[in-house]
Amino acid sequence: MLALRLTRAARPAVQLRRLLVTAASAGTGFLLLCALGHALADPDPSSSSVFRLAWCAAPLVATVHFAVAVARTDPGARPRPGLSAVGLGPARLMAISAATTALSCALGSVLALLVFLHLRGDLTGMPFDGAATDFLAAGRPLPLPATPTLLALVPLSASAAVAVALRPREPGAGTGRAARSYGRFGAYRRTAVRESFGAYGRFGRQLGAARGRRTAVTTPQREGAAGGPQDGPGNGPGSLPGSVAGDPPATAHTPPSGLPWGIAVLAVGLAVEALTSRTGGGAPGGRPAALLGLALTGAGLALAGPGLTHLCGRLLQTVRPGALRLLGGRILMTEATRIGRPLGVVCAVLSAAYAMASVQDGPEASPGPLVTLGVLLVTGCTVATLLTAAVEARQARAGTTAALRRLGAPAATLRGAAALRAGALLALFGPLTLAVAELSAWPLAR
Repeated sequence: MLALRLTRAARPAVQLRRLLVTAASAGTGFLLLCALGHALADPDPSSSSVFRLAWCAAPLVATVHFAVAVARTDPGARPRPGLSAVGLGPARLMAISAATTALSCALGSVLALLVFLHLRGDLTGMPFDGAATDFLAAGRPLPLPATPTLLALVPLSASAAVAVALRPREPGAGTGRAARSYGRFGAYRRTAVRESFGAYGRFGRQLGAARGRRTAVTTPQREGAAGGPQDGPGNGPGSLPGSVAGDPPATAHTPPSGLPWGIAVLAVGLAVEALTSRTGGGAPGGRPAALLGLALTGAGLALAGPGLTHLCGRLLQTVRPGALRLLGGRILMTEATRIGRPLGVVCAVLSAAYAMASVQDGPEASPGPLVTLGVLLVTGCTVATLLTAAVEARQARAGTTAALRRLGAPAATLRGAAALRAGALLALFGPLTLAVAELSAWPLAR
């Protein structure tokens, strides 16, 4: 009931994203039901019914990924001060978000069932003069256990993925109470050096320690006042990582660790596609090895996306950067994981679609209505996931943007930094996508 109230009271932008999740769930559920109908119409074990059902895994994964991205940007399930006092802690909010996602996907599954039954002629007369009855299994009863199982696959997968992504995370074992120890008289021990008996009360010992701590605290402040690397937020180049990311400067420069693995997986995928072309080639729809190569290529681009985004932000700051380039580069480095992975997935989908569209040998390669629906569904979900991740990144740096405006940064500078980031990402990922698509299509078309 609380999930229904939060769903009804959400803003129009949030409702639009939920409706898009419902539409994606409806499309995926319809593809699953069409695979079931094809299996009922042609029960031969040697047919391609199993392959059609396995091909629905790509729209299913894209839909679940999009549902998780929408749940992460939902303001109704975001922890806020005071909610824990009324029983809405992080675990309860996670459960509400998972329930809201399940409701949206369940509505899409119901719509898919209604459309499928309408096309079969079970609700009204047979539309389109009975065309495309090979995958509808018209005139045959639908199996009762299989139909609800396929329809429940998207809501259960999406809600489980949202619960895992938004689960409350405990602090690390090296922080908190485990790192705190007590010395004599209940004092907190900050060092591992044991003191001799009577050292605590020795005259001048604690005074010297306090003087050392005071010197360590005031030294960075004097450096910041002199215009060094410890300037306040927005006052100097060295403070931009902490002011933009909200983290210490050491963590803002740490690159993601998936770039070498992504390049390796990408190379393996291209090698598998080349080997497939030497052993016979053909359409990727009839070659499991070719599909494996495309999957490995896409996984490599997805793994390398955060590292490439971080590299793009670092390249923006080379050769005497100004304030605009420095701000855009630091934001890209900070949001490399949040933006880079959906961007890598979009590049993988576009390159795979180009590679499959370039193969036009034989009647099996001609795209049918279900193939077109699947490609549009996967592409739309990945692009929508990227846009939703951009909205999440904007929400994450809302405090930093407000602080920059209070410091006097004009709105044109912030818009220029956003345009610079978009142009830099397009300049890096655009040619990369075209190159990977050409390399993937060339061995398959032989």
